[in-house]
Amino acid sequence: MTARAEALAPVSTELSLSRIKTELLAGLTVALALVPEAVAFAFVAGVNPLVGLYAAFLVGLITALAGGRPGMISGATGALAVVMVSLVAQHGVEYLFATVVLMGLIQIGVGLLKWGKFIRMVPHPVMLGFVNGLAIVIFLAQLGQFKVPDGSGGFTWMGGTDLYLMLGLVALTMAVIWLLPKVTRAFPAPLAGILAVSALVIGLDLDTRSVGDLASIAGGFPEFHIPMVPLTWDTFKIILPYAVVMAAVGLIESLLTLNLVADLTNTKGGASKECLAQGAANVVTGFFGGMGGCAMIGQSMINVKSGARTRIAGTAAALFLLSFILFASPLIEQIPVASLVGVMFMVVIGTFAWTSLKIMHRIPMTDALVIVLVTVVTVLTDLATAVVVGVIISALAYAWNAASRISARIGVSKEGWKVYRLSGPLFFGSTTRFQDIFDINNDPDDVVIDFIDSRVVDHSGLEVIDALASKYEAAGKRLHLRHLSPDCQKLLEKAGSLVEVSILEDPDYEVAVDYGHKFDPVEKAR
Repeated sequence: MTARAEALAPVSTELSLSRIKTELLAGLTVALALVPEAVAFAFVAGVNPLVGLYAAFLVGLITALAGGRPGMISGATGALAVVMVSLVAQHGVEYLFATVVLMGLIQIGVGLLKWGKFIRMVPHPVMLGFVNGLAIVIFLAQLGQFKVPDGSGGFTWMGGTDLYLMLGLVALTMAVIWLLPKVTRAFPAPLAGILAVSALVIGLDLDTRSVGDLASIAGGFPEFHIPMVPLTWDTFKIILPYAVVMAAVGLIESLLTLNLVADLTNTKGGASKECLAQGAANVVTGFFGGMGGCAMIGQSMINVKSGARTRIAGTAAALFLLSFILFASPLIEQIPVASLVGVMFMVVIGTFAWTSLKIMHRIPMTDALVIVLVTVVTVLTDLATAVVVGVIISALAYAWNAASRISARIGVSKEGWKVYRLSGPLFFGSTTRFQDIFDINNDPDDVVIDFIDSRVVDHSGLEVIDALASKYEAAGKRLHLRHLSPDCQKLLEKAGSLVEVSILEDPDYEVAVDYGHKFDPVEKAR
């Protein structure tokens, strides 16, 4: 059975001792994987590691309790961290906290307006590019763990025994995660891999990097803190652009992750509810010294693959993380980094849509291009840009294809009027082909355009009908419209005097010429 099939297999969510145990163990696994990620992303943003850990705790807890999809994990993410870098460098961490609060308010506004539903406009090829790109980003992020300080303030790649030991421990972790489910599913494989490698390293006193080598995670409970920034218009102008970009990146990543987790667990998620939860979480985080966050596809995949299906696992993960900060930092700091890298490498393998490579030659070339482009842009820039680029290209490709489908079959009514029976949508992309269909000079005095198989979609469609009517009028002829759908008639009513044509209410007419003959506008133009 494939990993995807296993994820889609029905899992009982009825609360029982077995279910609670599964959820708690999944939460512990996620919490352990959150530590190095939060620390690393804090370094990327240029802030103290605790700022990242507090964000992982607060955002993770609130979204676990109130988010739109049980099973999702949220926290500090690299997608947001890269946006924060210049803000922190230029204005300091207090401006970051203020930006996170404003970011959360924007996300709450999106949730209240129910704009989260527009995530359904993201085509499937964009989703495939998203998961592939994110898998590559997660993989590249782990490569930083194979670098060590070079003594001059920079970093260099590991070599010799250190590298071989690191690779061996990573491979051992991956082997445990791969093999354990074949024996039993009573215990989360990622957690088993972390514990087994940790026991080996500590028991044999192997010299390899641990979590404590990254940074100390010891700290206190996050305290309420109003961002120390001037409450002026100048401050607002500084933080607004960052807040808008961060809100967009956070929501896009969260909503796409929501769809992915919903697909893996064969359940439905609430987009608007997720927007509200993410917004509330970031507002709270900004007031408690956190760097903000959003959904994390890697940790969400770990959670789901560990068997979690309820809100217990996400809540437990956040509380475990807080307990690490408050009480268990000496213990957690002994965990070898290699074991966590191994877990994330398995996440990369499980996240990447390998089937997309097999179907490249079987899907339309445009869709294949979108998959590749979104993947590349996700890696080179950020997720929001990649998704927007993918949606625009998909929309343009659709518009081009739809524009080429408009055509007409020609007939004659019992009154002797010439009838053009349109097929296909009339919108901005098809107006040129629409005009080429008609033979104004040789048409009779009355001409009917039958829209029974067509729709007027936008203002461009109205304009071209009006222009066509004016040409017939200049030739001393009359244009009639028939079989307009209710929505098309509403467009005409709103247009008022824009379209001066006769709308025939009686649809009853007979056709004297074979309607099976399809008019070729290209030939006619010649």
